Amino acid sequence: MRTFKEEYQRWLDSPALSEAEWQELKAIENDDKEIESRFFAPLEFGTAGLRGEMAVGLHRMNVHIIRHATQAFANVIKAEGEEACEKGVAIAFDCRVNSELFAREAAGVMAANGIKVRITDGMRPTPELSFAVLKYGTTAGLNITASHNPKEYNGYKVYWSDGAQLPPHHAAAIAAEMEKTDIFTGINLMPFDEAVQSGMVTIMGDETDEAFLTCVLGQAINQDVVKKVADDLKIVYTPFHGAGRILVPEALHRLGIKHLFPVEAQMVPDGTFPTVDSPNPENPEGFYLAIDLANKLGSDLIIGTDPDSDRIGVMVREEKGEFVPISGNQMGVLLLDYIITARKATGTMPEHPMAAKSIVTTEMARVVCEENGVRMEETFTGFKFLAERVNQFQSEGAYQYIMAYEESYGYMMGDFVRDKDAVTSAVLIAEMAAHYYDKGMTLKQAMDALYEKYGCFAEKTINLVMPGLDGLKNMQALMADLRKDPPKTIGGEDVMRMRDYQDGSVFVTGLGKVETLEMKGSNVLYFELSDGTSFIVRPSGTEPKVKVYILARGESMTECQAKVAKFVEYAESLKR
Repeated sequence: MRTFKEEYQRWLDSPALSEAEWQELKAIENDDKEIESRFFAPLEFGTAGLRGEMAVGLHRMNVHIIRHATQAFANVIKAEGEEACEKGVAIAFDCRVNSELFAREAAGVMAANGIKVRITDGMRPTPELSFAVLKYGTTAGLNITASHNPKEYNGYKVYWSDGAQLPPHHAAAIAAEMEKTDIFTGINLMPFDEAVQSGMVTIMGDETDEAFLTCVLGQAINQDVVKKVADDLKIVYTPFHGAGRILVPEALHRLGIKHLFPVEAQMVPDGTFPTVDSPNPENPEGFYLAIDLANKLGSDLIIGTDPDSDRIGVMVREEKGEFVPISGNQMGVLLLDYIITARKATGTMPEHPMAAKSIVTTEMARVVCEENGVRMEETFTGFKFLAERVNQFQSEGAYQYIMAYEESYGYMMGDFVRDKDAVTSAVLIAEMAAHYYDKGMTLKQAMDALYEKYGCFAEKTINLVMPGLDGLKNMQALMADLRKDPPKTIGGEDVMRMRDYQDGSVFVTGLGKVETLEMKGSNVLYFELSDGTSFIVRPSGTEPKVKVYILARGESMTECQAKVAKFVEYAESLKR
């Protein structure tokens, strides 16, 4: 195995580098720390594919990494046989710097390997890529996106024939092929234009959009309520410079929303995201332009989608006139309750309904399901796991899912996608907002009513950011230390049980290991505390941070928030 210095020199000596790439590497020749950070190891290929900062280097996103991953991906597809190559892959990309370039490079490598490609004619929402895999029956899919990450990042998100992100065994197969394939000499290449002319690459355009939108609008439950309030309901929308800019407004207009006001400065596609520090709808501060517009227009509702339009965030005006965010946990509960209520009212509820959520998502969703006769299923974080569970139950004919979601602002409805879908979510959120608007309520007031109906819950996610090479080591050390010497108390509360989802072990204080869970294989530690709070720790699979989730329940919101607050200090103390 080469040292980082040897790998750096190998890249410098490679004729595969352009002059600009060579100059970029030459400029850091006296900076060992920077060289190490770029060359200490390859980016790790996992079920989320690849994600990293864009620059020249082995541990960065660039055309050489894209070609390398795509050659490995092509090898896995070819191993499936000639029919798999004929069915080919669907490829899409978002607004980020280099996204279209990377997508075309990937298409050329696939074509050079005898694998047919369908590629979008411009940036498209991630859920449309999942839809295209299912609609055209491709063997696999690929999306060039780093979702809601900062502008310096790009990513390589891979899908299989079920329309969901890669299952672990296929991700492992691609990773193994990458290890066997030389990054410079082991790649089959074909220029993109040549691949198009040869017929190996075809372009997806309006016809795919129309088919996708038809399915999206098919998820509307009660368009009559939208028509009822359409003359008065005002919605402000921002795509944060990204891929939702066309299809989200079009879907809302077709739903019947008459007064939709886009944030014009953020409707311009731009991978540098010039109007926001972070294009993440989880961050309320990014909505400042939308809030200004909403105040000017007298709107009480703002919808924002992230750059690849799979996540969706909502801001609503509260009683004092200020805009406040609806959290991902809250929006999931609002949607779940609305879908159940609306489907029952319209006679469209399946006979055996189910919903699914991740283990770090609010337990309030479980209560909503229990009180409405809906089965609740839990999975690890990630829509590949949610999609897998939905597919499992539907293939068995046991349950029909009505919704799947996770706290990080991702929601999935319908059988035409198998990933989080901000386009369809925007339609259901707008319809739900119309339903409550007709009752004289905002979504904030609707959420307060649900707390009265189902009980009070509060949640908080703390991100312990640990960037760089040292950060990766610190993240690993934190998880290892928590396993080796688990805390006996957290925030003054005794730890009653600890679930280690890596091997499925369950430990009870004073008794040791008492059982093994069926769910295992994920780097998550789940602490159950004496006051009923859940304290969960997991490293992010796509960003350099450890995430801590605090899930509390109480007799009042004041009690819930007090519970959450006392655990925040301990959570922040975990940062290395």
